[in-house]
Order: sequence, then structure tokens, then C-alpha cells
Amino acid sequence: MFRPRRLRQTPQLRSLVRETRLDPGQLILPLFVRPGKGVRNPVSSLPGVFQFSPDEAVREAAAAASAGVPGVILFGLPETKDDKASGAYARDGIVQRAVRALKKELPDLIVITDVCLCEYMSHGHCGIVHEGRKTVLNDPTLELLAKTALSHAEAGADLVAPSDMMDGRVRVIRERLDQAGFIDTPIMAYAAKYASSFYGPFREAADSAPHFGDRRGYQMDPANAREGLREVALDLAEGADIVMVKPALAYLDVLHRVKQEFGCPTAAYSVSGEYAMIKAAAARGWIDEKAVQLETLLSIRRAGADIIITYAAVEAANWLAGK
Repeated sequence: MFRPRRLRQTPQLRSLVRETRLDPGQLILPLFVRPGKGVRNPVSSLPGVFQFSPDEAVREAAAAASAGVPGVILFGLPETKDDKASGAYARDGIVQRAVRALKKELPDLIVITDVCLCEYMSHGHCGIVHEGRKTVLNDPTLELLAKTALSHAEAGADLVAPSDMMDGRVRVIRERLDQAGFIDTPIMAYAAKYASSFYGPFREAADSAPHFGDRRGYQMDPANAREGLREVALDLAEGADIVMVKPALAYLDVLHRVKQEFGCPTAAYSVSGEYAMIKAAAARGWIDEKAVQLETLLSIRRAGADIIITYAAVEAANWLAGK
């Protein structure tokens, strides 16, 4: 009678039969950029994460590239904010300046830009707000998102990543990019982005907390998995080249279903709260940071992510290289 057995695995054999592999080339490092020179402001709730001026962002990205991390995603902190998010699409906006600096000094680096308005709006929401009802207006917001994406492409971004969760924004951005000749600039859509409690440290880092209400009106209910699949289908139909599930760890089931259903290039964002929890527990000596972080990232890969956005990208790349 045949009895299946687990292989007695030496390290060499484990590597030979491993089903899922984690590689630095699958990781993307988030960078927060702000005006100035020589600026490296630490983010208190994200140990090891900083707000960088463009020159320091170049230094940080160069170190990431040396570790084998192929790309970064940029989030901007403008000098001023207003109710039209004008800093988001200004030709000399902070993200546009950072893109130009990165592509000049590191031409082979993949530079992705987050396309959203929350960091640039005086009220902290991701779109134009109806003053009387205090609600976000979907359709008027689309024009500003398209202007922002186009300004990023003109600055040299390799990919644009709309994260606002407005309906129809992928279609409008794709049309605007194509009309301007950027037919080869891909869109990585935050397709299934949940109204999560794991975003707190990010909102400190990006200075993007809403000044009233919350974002549950346009981000997704954490209870809904089938809705996530519908959102992905819509974004793909509108022209998304890569779709994203965010957060990653608490939504591995959604990530797996997206990959199984669509089979398209799929990203997952291991968000600030995930990173901060591991850092905090490791600082207290409760867990082995390296082991837990690598196991977490491997679980995201196993669930179906081709790309993982993570604040631990450089650390993970060095650990994978045995450093």
C-alpha cells in the first residue's frame, strides 16, 4: 500500500522542491518625498522609514537597487495644500521633481507613482468634496486624477498607480495617457483597496489623514470579498495592466481569489500597520524579526502576488542574500 511521505529535507533538497520562491526582484520599496535638500525626517510609527527630500530619495533608492530591489513607489508631501489638490499635478510638484531626479541618476530603476489626491487636499480626502454634504464627488475628481497621472508620466514615471478608488478612474487615466502619447505607460490599479485599520502609520508618514469623516464611502468594506473581484474585473476592463490588493496580510484570501480568477499580473501592498506590528513585537523581543518578516512576505507570494510593495524591501533583500 502506497503511503505518501514528507521528504526528509536537507537544505539543498528543500531549495530544489520549494513550491514558492521569494526574490528581491519581486519587491517594491515605498518612498515618501518632501521639498528640501538633505532631508531625512524619521516617521515615529514606522521605524527605519523616513520622509526624504529628492536628493536623499535618490540615495535611498540607490541603496535599494544595490540590494536587488528593482523599483520604488513615490508618495508626495507638498509644501502647501488646497481644496483642488493643485500640488498633485503641478509640473514642479514634489513627486514630479523626485521622478526626474531618480530617472536622471538611476535610469534603470522602476519608478512608480501613487496617483491620489489625499496628500494634496486641505481636507485630506481622495477627491473633490461637496461642501454642503461633506461627501466626495466621484466624477469631478476624475479630471484631477487624470491630470496627475499625466504629469507623472511627463516627468518620467515608468508606471502610474491610481489608489483613490473613484469609479472609472482607470479608463479616464488610460485615455488621457494615450491621447498624450504615453501609450506604453502601464497602469497599476489599486483595484481591491479596503477601508482598513492598518493604514494608521502611513497617514502619519504621508500627512494624509482626513480632517472629517472617513474613507469608507469609496474604499471597500473589509467584509466583502466578491466585491473585490468585481472591482478587479472593472479595472481590467478599463485598461489596468496590473491590479493590486491592499492590505496584503489580512486579505490573503482576496489576493488568492484574484490571482485564480484573472491570472493577470497581481500586486499586494504589505501596508504600514503590518510592518509596524512586526517592528514593535521584534523590538520587545517577542518575535524573530527576520524570520517573521520573511515568512509574512512568503505568504503573500504564496497567495498569488507577483509584486509585493513593502517597507521591509531592502531588509528582506539583504536577508535573502544572506547579509
